[in-house]
Amino acid sequence: MPRLVNALGGAVLLVLAAIQQGHAAEHEIRIKGMAFGSGIGELKVGDVIVWRNDDMFRHTATARDGSFDVDLPPKSVRRTTLARPGAIEYHCRFHRGMVARLDVRQ
Repeated sequence: MPRLVNALGGAVLLVLAAIQQGHAAEHEIRIKGMAFGSGIGELKVGDVIVWRNDDMFRHTATARDGSFDVDLPPKSVRRTTLARPGAIEYHCRFHRGMVARLDVRQ
């Protein structure tokens, strides 16, 4: 088991600890009018982002640091669990003007 923990790193352990302690929350980001919605409260490791594409175009939510890459066909919903703290800039791979940022605390 120690090898598995070392191979996965601390991010997985942080997510599991947050979920087990009941600290995980869901936050929704809606994509509408070729833009990511805003207004998310405080984000923590282990929280879940619910991505909802209300557009008629396909989008992605792609983290610049590689921590997530969510494919969002039109009218779809997907989920991502935040695995590490820090500022995460993300964008749509298909539409260069669609950029945003998440600030995740431990």
